[in-house]
Amino acid sequence: MMTLDRVDPSGARVSRTLGLAPWLVLLVVAVLAVAATDVASAGRFQLGAAVALVLLLVWRLVRVGARTTERRRPLTLLAAGLTLWSGADVLTGVARTLDVDLPAGLDVGVRAAGAAVLAAFVLTDASRRLITSPAVRLEVIVVWVGVCLVVFAATTAVPGGFIPAGDARVTDVLSHLGDVALVSLVLSRAVLRQRDRSVRTGVLLLGFVALMVADSDIVTGSSRTPSTVGLLVVLIGGAGLAAIVGAACATPPPAAATPLPRQTPRAVPVAAAVAVVALVGDPTGAPGWTMRLLALVTLVATGARLTLALRDAQGAAEATRLSLTDDLTGLPNRRALLAAADDALRTTSPIGVLLLDLDGFKDVNDSLGHTIGDEVLVALAQRMRAATDHRVMVARLGGDEFALLISSVNREHLLETAQRVRAALRELLRVESFDLSIDASVGITMREQSETSSTELLRRADIAMYAAKSAHAGVVFFDPAQDGFSRQRLRRQEELREALAEGQLVVWYQPQIDARTRAVVAMEALIRWWHPTEGLLAPVAFLADVRRAGLMPALTELVMRRVVDDARRWRSEGLTFRVAMNCAPPELVSGELLPQLFAALAAADLPADSILVEVTEDSFLADPERTRDALHELHSHHVQVSVDDYGTGFSSLAYLRDLPVQELKLDRSFIAPVVHDERSRMIVRTTSEMARALGLRLVAEGVESPEVAAALLPLGVDVFQGYCVARPMPADDVSAWTRRWTAEHRLARGHGRTAHGGGFTIPAARSRVSPADASRSNRDESAR
Repeated sequence: MMTLDRVDPSGARVSRTLGLAPWLVLLVVAVLAVAATDVASAGRFQLGAAVALVLLLVWRLVRVGARTTERRRPLTLLAAGLTLWSGADVLTGVARTLDVDLPAGLDVGVRAAGAAVLAAFVLTDASRRLITSPAVRLEVIVVWVGVCLVVFAATTAVPGGFIPAGDARVTDVLSHLGDVALVSLVLSRAVLRQRDRSVRTGVLLLGFVALMVADSDIVTGSSRTPSTVGLLVVLIGGAGLAAIVGAACATPPPAAATPLPRQTPRAVPVAAAVAVVALVGDPTGAPGWTMRLLALVTLVATGARLTLALRDAQGAAEATRLSLTDDLTGLPNRRALLAAADDALRTTSPIGVLLLDLDGFKDVNDSLGHTIGDEVLVALAQRMRAATDHRVMVARLGGDEFALLISSVNREHLLETAQRVRAALRELLRVESFDLSIDASVGITMREQSETSSTELLRRADIAMYAAKSAHAGVVFFDPAQDGFSRQRLRRQEELREALAEGQLVVWYQPQIDARTRAVVAMEALIRWWHPTEGLLAPVAFLADVRRAGLMPALTELVMRRVVDDARRWRSEGLTFRVAMNCAPPELVSGELLPQLFAALAAADLPADSILVEVTEDSFLADPERTRDALHELHSHHVQVSVDDYGTGFSSLAYLRDLPVQELKLDRSFIAPVVHDERSRMIVRTTSEMARALGLRLVAEGVESPEVAAALLPLGVDVFQGYCVARPMPADDVSAWTRRWTAEHRLARGHGRTAHGGGFTIPAARSRVSPADASRSNRDESAR
C-alpha cells in the first residue's frame, strides 16, 4: 500500500520532518533539564514539552490518516488513545505544578480509557487477519491472558519494581495492569502470527514497554525529586509514544488471511501451566488477587478450548466416517473402496475386485419411482452383505453399481462369490404388490504383480462388467483383449469433442410430403458426421458415444440453432414448410434447451409453428411430470410437438388425450409390411382413425417404395417420409429439391394424374452425395 506522501516530494519532506520532530523535542528537553536550575520552571517546561510532543504526534497521525484512507480508522484510534493516555500524565503534572489534589482515581480512569482505545488500535492495525472461529478466539484469549499473567508476575517481582509489593494500592495495580495488557496484546498477537513478525511490530512493542516503564514505580518512586520524575516520564514516555506513532505510520506489509499456524496450540497448555503455578503460589495483597484472577480466566478459557477441541475431534471422526460411507445403503462408498485397495496394494496381499451392475434397474426407477428404487437398492445391498464373508468389503459406487473387494486371486473362489451374490439378488423381492427378481452383470479382475493403482483395478473390472452385460454372460473375467474396445470408445469420445469444436457434425434434411396433394409440408433434421477418415457417418455410428461422453446437450443445441437458421433462410426464399428436430428426453426436460429455442425463434423472427419438436414415447415414461410441463411450455409458445416412433414404446392413449401434441409418426416397423400383411394394415388403419378423431396428423416414416405408398393411402395416412420421396440431403440442396419436386408434381396434377394405386410415381432425388455414401448414411434412419 502506497501513501500520497511517497509520491509528493513536498509531502515527503513534511512527513520526514514530523517523524524527526518528536525526537528533537525530547533532545531539547533533556539538554535544558541538565542546564536548568529553577525546579519550578523546569517542571512547567517539562509539562509544556509533553503537551507539545503529544500535539505533534497527534498531528502526524491525523495527517497520515487523511492521506491513507485504508488505515484511517486505526490511526484515528491511536490518536484518540494517545490523547487520553497522555491526559493522565498531564493531569498529574498540572496537579503537581498547582499543588492541588486530583479527584480519587481520575488519572486512573483517564488512563484506563486511553488503554481501551489503544487496545482497539492494536486489534485493528494488525497487518495479518486470522481466519476466525470460536476455537481461534479462545486460543487468543488464553494466550493473551497468559502473557498478561507472566508479564504482570515478572514486573511485580522486580526488586523496587514496577509497583510496590505487599500492600500496593488498588489504583496502582490497575494502572500497571493496563500497561501490562497493552504490552501483552502486542506480544500475544505476534505469537499467534496475527501481526507480522517485523521491525515495525518490534518497535511498537518497545513503545508500549517504554510507556509501562514510564508509568512504573521505578520512575515514579518516592526516592526521586518531582523534577526528576517529570523529566524521566517525559523522556521515557515520550520516546515510547514516538516509537508507537512511528511504527503505526510506517507502511505495513499487505494484509493476508492466514490459517492458524500448527505450533500455536502449544501456547495453550503453556499458558494453563503458568496459571496453575500462579494459583499454587501465595502472592499477597492486590497484586496477588490480580494474578489469581488472571490465572482463573486463563484456566476457564483453556477448559473451553479443550472442550471445543474434543467436539471438533469427534466431528472430524464423524465427517471422515460419512465421507467413506454411502448415504443410502450405509455401505462403504467409492472413496472407501479405493482407499482400502490402495492400502492392500502397498503390501503383497492378493486382491480381487468384482464390479456389479444391476440389470434392468432403470425400469424399476422409471416405473415405480425413485423412492421405491432407493428401497430396492437398500434391500439388495443388505442381501449382498449377507451373502459374503465378513472379510469381503461390499461397496456401493453410485447408482446401481456395487463392488466387492476380496483378498483372493483364486478364480474359482471369485467366480463362486460372484454367483452366490447373483443368486441372492435374484430371489424374489416384494415391492408394492410386485415381485421383482433382479439379476446383475459382474466383471472380475485380479491384482497383477506390477499393480500399483486402485483406479486401474476398478477400470479393468468395469471393462469386464460391460463385456458381461453386452454378452448377457452374467460373469466375465477381465481379458486384456477387451481393453482395446474401452480405449477405442475413449478415443471415439475425444474425436466427437473435436468434431463439435471443428464443425464436423452437420445437419441433413429428409422431406415429408402430403400423401394426397404431394406438397412438401416438412423437413426433418437428421444429424450426420463428416469424419475426417471414415467419411459420412449415420447417427447409429456415434450417438451412443455422444451420450456416454456427456455431449448430448451440446449436440442438441447445435442442431436446434442450425434448424432455426435454415428455417429462417428457407422462409426468406418463400418456402414455408415446417422443420422438425428430434429431442431426447433428458434434453427435453433439462430446463435449458427450451428457453434457448424460444430465444432463437424470437431472434430469427420466425413463426413458432414453423418448428416442430419430435419426442419419443419413452419421454412420457422416463419423467412424466417434467415431460408434461415441457410439452405445455412448448404449446404455450405455439411450437408443435410430434410423437416419434409411435407404437414401439409406452403407447398409452392417456397422454394423447391429455397432452398438447399435434402429430403421430408411426414407426417404420408397421409400414413396410402393409403391402402383404393384413394385421399391419389393420394397425395403420386403426391408428389413423384414432389420430383423426383426436385431431392429429399421422406421418408414416420409412415409405421405401411406390407400392408401400399406394397401400398406405387408403388407410388414411396424412404424410409420407422415406426413400420413396427422397433420401436425406444437405441443407444447401433443400431449396433446389423442393422447387423441382413442386414443379414436377404441379405438372403431374395438371395432367390429371392421381396418387392412387400404381399411379403413385415419385422421381428420384438428386444429391451431391455418391450412392455409396448415401446408402451408408441411411442404413439405419431410426437412430437419429
